[in-house]
Amino acid sequence: MKRIIRRLLGIVILAGVFAAVGYSFMPQPVGADFAVVERGRLEVTVDEDGKTRIRDRYVVSAPLAGRLLRVELNPGDAVLAGKTLLTTIEPQHPELLDPRERSQAEYRVKAAEAALEQADPRQKEALASMQFAESELGRVQELFKKNTLTKQDVEEKAMQYQMKTEEYKAAGFAKEIARFELEQAKAARELYKTESLGDESNRDWNFEIYSPISGQVLNVKQESSTVVQAGAELLIVGNPADLELEVDVLSADAVRIHPGATVWLEQWGGDRPLRGKVRVIEPSAFTKISALGVEEQRVNVIVDMDEPYDNWERLGDGFRIEARIVIWEGNDVLKVPTSALFRTGDDWTVFKVVDNHAVLTTIKIGKRSGLEAEVLEGLSAGETVITHPSDKIINGTEVSAR
Repeated sequence: MKRIIRRLLGIVILAGVFAAVGYSFMPQPVGADFAVVERGRLEVTVDEDGKTRIRDRYVVSAPLAGRLLRVELNPGDAVLAGKTLLTTIEPQHPELLDPRERSQAEYRVKAAEAALEQADPRQKEALASMQFAESELGRVQELFKKNTLTKQDVEEKAMQYQMKTEEYKAAGFAKEIARFELEQAKAARELYKTESLGDESNRDWNFEIYSPISGQVLNVKQESSTVVQAGAELLIVGNPADLELEVDVLSADAVRIHPGATVWLEQWGGDRPLRGKVRVIEPSAFTKISALGVEEQRVNVIVDMDEPYDNWERLGDGFRIEARIVIWEGNDVLKVPTSALFRTGDDWTVFKVVDNHAVLTTIKIGKRSGLEAEVLEGLSAGETVITHPSDKIINGTEVSAR
């Protein structure tokens, strides 16, 4: 009996060894990453870096030659138009000036007067354009209520009205600056007139420069006391709340972007993306050398903030941001991860999972973003595909979720 048991035990052990060896040579399922084809929102975007800039910056320059007293203001200090003293210049004695300097003072006054005359009709033109855009917006809103026009038509007119409003504000700002420069030029000319000297012992010849706008000091070009010439840059002032963004994109992408397009601003330092809108695509491109040393034609896209100032008040002039400019969007789109797509000849294909096996499937795609693509033919919602398929997977390979 013991001999029979030993023989049976040996047979069992030998069968187990053969079974283990046979199992080791059997094909095993290949581990893979799965994704489900689903319907949802899809945005096609142009992703580029950009930077912020204050729309209306004012460079305060010396209106006459003389000794600049030390500038006591620092970047970030608040200034009020016509009230905050920026700096003081001790001008050269008028009797020591040559006729050329006096002539230049006269010409600066005439140039400032011409600039003011040009600013007035530009402001009126901007006002007329804004009023026309407002009436057009009202007209399309009435037609929209009657189901004659689409919501997109209303949004386009609303964007045009917003753009014309900003142009009118900019024209008004330019007119105020022109008026300020004229006043500065006239004051400087008076100091150049030798006949206005009078009693020099009782006259203060210091020339005080006040802020032309309300806002903040952005940069101090010349802080220490020194002798400056007329036209030398002293300070830069601007309003941080009047911020826009400059995003340079490839010229091939610029033709697909339209005014009013939604822009998502990321990596700006906040805890959530900010929303903006494209105001204008500049009509002239420029050449830029990429990090790989390739010449590229780039175009500046100007974006306005579309959120309250409190949400982005920490942003300043020249800050870096990452912009995603939406060029197409859909809400009920059948989509698949782009990591599942690969080329087979001229066709787009995926590995669809059917009964735990990879099935090579030809599909047709439409719009595509960096992470997802629209499926037009070949797949249905709820089906499973393999993302990042390895070279171990071919048509018919057994697979398992990794």
